[in-house]
Formats: sequence, C-alpha cells, structure tokens
Amino acid sequence: MRDLSSIVSSVSQNPAFQSEYPSGFNKLTNAEEVLVGFSGLSEEEVIAAIAEHFNLQLIDYGNAIDFIDEFKVQDALHNSEIEWTFLKGKNWYPLSREDDNLHIVTNRPLCNAAKNFLRLADVQYTLIVTDKTLLQRVVSIVEGLENEAKEASEELEKIRALASETPVVNLVNSLISRALDMGASDMHVEPTKEGGIVRVRVDGLLHKLDTIPASLVLAVVSRLKILADMDIAEKRRPQDGKIALKHKNIDIRVSCLPLNNGESVVMRFLVKGSLKLDLNDLGFHHDLVEHIQQDLDRTSGVILMTGPTGSGKTTTLYSFLDSLNDIHEKIITLEDPVEYEIEGINQIQVKPDIGFDFAAGIRSIVRQDPDVIMVGEIRDSETARIAMQSALTGHLVFSTVHTNDAPSAYVRLIDLGVDEFLLNSAVVAILAQRLTRKLCEHCKEPDPHATEHIAKLELDKLAQQCGIEDITINRAVGCEHCKGTGYQGRLAILEYLPNVDHIKSLPKDSNFALSAEQFMRKQGYRSLKQDGLLKVLQGQTTIEEVMRVAG
Repeated sequence: MRDLSSIVSSVSQNPAFQSEYPSGFNKLTNAEEVLVGFSGLSEEEVIAAIAEHFNLQLIDYGNAIDFIDEFKVQDALHNSEIEWTFLKGKNWYPLSREDDNLHIVTNRPLCNAAKNFLRLADVQYTLIVTDKTLLQRVVSIVEGLENEAKEASEELEKIRALASETPVVNLVNSLISRALDMGASDMHVEPTKEGGIVRVRVDGLLHKLDTIPASLVLAVVSRLKILADMDIAEKRRPQDGKIALKHKNIDIRVSCLPLNNGESVVMRFLVKGSLKLDLNDLGFHHDLVEHIQQDLDRTSGVILMTGPTGSGKTTTLYSFLDSLNDIHEKIITLEDPVEYEIEGINQIQVKPDIGFDFAAGIRSIVRQDPDVIMVGEIRDSETARIAMQSALTGHLVFSTVHTNDAPSAYVRLIDLGVDEFLLNSAVVAILAQRLTRKLCEHCKEPDPHATEHIAKLELDKLAQQCGIEDITINRAVGCEHCKGTGYQGRLAILEYLPNVDHIKSLPKDSNFALSAEQFMRKQGYRSLKQDGLLKVLQGQTTIEEVMRVAG
C-alpha cells in the first residue's frame, strides 16, 4: 500500500492536476476526490493511506460488519446543541459520544471546513474513516437506529403515562395494601395467557389474591418497576429494586424476571419492627435454648444454620446477634441483601457486580477488629476457608449453608474444599431449621384422632423424653382471624448438632451423615421431624403441617 506522502507528491507533479488546480491542495474542499481522480488509485486505497498517515480508525470491507454490529447511537447526540446539518453536508456523521468526545465517521477526513466548525464550537472529536460506499451503508443504519430509538422512546412514554394513570396507581396500591393486611411475606405478579395473576405468600404458602386484565398487565408491571427505580425499557434481563413505604415503615424488595410471555415481579415485604429476636418467641424448646446459649457464650468458633430459602435462617442468626449486641462487642455482618437494620451492629451489603462478594467482604471485615462476624451465606471455597480461619484467630462467626439437615453441612463444606482438620477445629455447632405454620389460637380444637396419632407415631415416648406430662394434640379448623386456614403465624423447628469429640472423630465421608444421625439419636438430640412433633404434642401445630415441611 502506497503512503499518503508519495500519493500527494505524485499528484502534485501531475501536469493535468497543475493545470486544473494551480493553487495546489491549499484551497481544496474535496481533496480526497482529487487524490482519487489524479492518482489512478481507488477511493478505498486513498482512504486507507489517509487513515495510516493520521493514525485514524478505518472501516474497510474486512471489519465493516463487526463495526456496524457493535456501535450504538446514543441519545446524547440528538440532545446536542451542535448543528449537525452543516457537518452532514460535509459527509461528517456523528456516531456516538463517549464522555465529552464525539465519534464521527466520514469519507472526507481532510475537510478543513468541518474541522474549523468543530474547533469554533469547542468540540472534542475522534474521526473514523471509510470510503463512500461503506459510509452510505453506515449512515443508513444510523438513521434506521435513530428512527427505532425515537419509536421506542415514544412507546416508553406511552407506557409510562399509562402506568401513572389513576386506575393503575389505585390497583397497585390496593394489591399491596391487601397483601399487607393479610400478613403476606411476599406478593407475586405473574403473566398468564389470559392476563395476569397475583398471589401472596402467607405463613409460607401461596394464595391467590386477584387477577389482572390483559390490558393492564404491562401497566401494572411498569408501575411496580417505576416505583422500584428499575428501567422500564429493559425487558430482557432480570432486575432488582426497592420500594420504601415510609408512612407504613415498610421496605419492599422487588425482583423482576423476564419470562416467555412477559415479566414476573416478586415483592418481599420487610416490616420494620416486626422482627422477633427472642429464641423463645421463635418457638425454640427450652433445652435447645440452653445449648445455643452455651455456644453463644464462646469467644470464637463457627456456628452454622442450614435449610432452604425461606426457612428463617437469617432471622435466627439475627436473634443470635441481638443477644450478643452490647457496647463491649463489635459485630459486623455481610448480607445479600441487608434485610433488617439492627442498631449497634455494622451491616454491609455485598455488591458482586463490582467484585465485592462474600469472600472479598470477609477479608476486609477481619481487618476491622471485629469480635463477632456474620456472613450471609457460604457459597464458595474461599469464603468457607476464610470463615473457618477467622474462627481460629479469635472470632465468633455465624453463617448459613444450603443443605437439608445438619450433618450434611459437613459434607457440603468438604465438597467446597475445606480441610477436615479445619472443620473439626473451627465448627462449634450446626443447626438445621424449617418453619411450620402455627395453629390459630382462636379456632384450634382438640384432635379427635389424637389417640391414634400417639400410637402410630409413638408420641408418648417423645413426650416422656422431653418431659411433657400433659399431651395436647390439636387440629386446624379455620375462622375469620386466620382467613379460614386454621393457621396464623409460624414457628421454627430445629435440628441441633454440636461438634463434640465423637463428631470430630468421625470421617467426613459419604457415611458421615448416617453416623452423625445415629449419634444424635443416642444422645437425645431431636431430628427436624421429632422437634416438629414436639410442637404437635404442645398443641402448637399439626401432624400434617410437620410432615409437609419435615416429613
């Protein structure tokens, strides 16, 4: 490829050029065309020489498709005060803006009139060059994208206006108020073929709340996204947001998920001040409270909670932290998200999108001289190892793992790469938890089949083991107070596994869970099912409910 200097020199010495342009290149406004006409080279070759000489980005036939696919036309261009008509008349077309720098594509990079115009307008710019044919292709795509952007903007304004109309606002407010009045923990808005359905989760179970006409589904979803400060134009990716109802002291966590036929919105209601932090209020039996209190009196070690999402693990950990919360203890938590704010505790929201995940967070926490650390969840080997090592250096660490029972947590941590000796040294106890619905105090009544249940499940032995003399087995009935369900509120059932010498001595292999379970039974530690049946014996819940969550 010939360089620009040799091309200019050759053209300048051409007698035909000297005859037609006696002043040379000084006053030319179409220098590129002249170079093509008198050099015998193609426009593509001349533009390539100019790009190389001035170190400009070049669009040629080898990279045109990739370039066109990647660039985006930004709205900032169309809001500019620059008069683009003049520049476009010189074949200088704006593509995008990056900070204060414009990206402009042209087949006439030597045009002094365009350069002077931008200089006088005090505009910083970067030139991208190409030949006339490719320039026309790029410009046609730009204009098409501009039209699409304009149409999309107009459509969004229509949706935004519809979402702000009184009927939609009233409908959304009514749905949220009705869900809160029912004591719901979550509300789900889901698209269907006929329109939309709204369901609420009360005491762990979903119930239908209402339906939404097809004509209002998009408006309702958009209204919720606006309230949660989400992008209503984004319908391809999941989004998370938050709604604060200050007058009701309620935070609503909002999650939006694209589906095949629309978007699903799930709202989780966090009522400030409603958090129960007393272990007895959560439904823990007095013997477990004693064991846990002994563990909390330690100054170091790891205490783990296990169970599925929605089993109350975080609430239980909050209760542990609250019992330790005083002026002499520095407590730091890492959460995703921070569900309830507790005065006196340093709570941190992890931000994985910027690299501040649980592993990075716990590394920073240990440099803050804490006494007690809570890590919302152990998800990876690095977080697990740092948590265990922190316990060995004098910190009391709380966290959660996702397993079905307490013994399985050891196997899970081994799978994550934690050394067995580290587990044996650091772990204090592991607790598995579930939430079972509590019988409504207004309508519960004695179960007429109590004798049969006692015999079939050998509940008399469990009662004797737990020191219960007066067995009371009730059943669910239903009344206006519990909306006909027979249940109101929830209580925790627990499985407790202390890391005593015998547990430490057991190999943490595929047989560990069974061996640990056998040890627990011999020592009188209840399984999840047995702890649930203990609540049945106390008349707090039903056998059916215990079997549903732990059977």
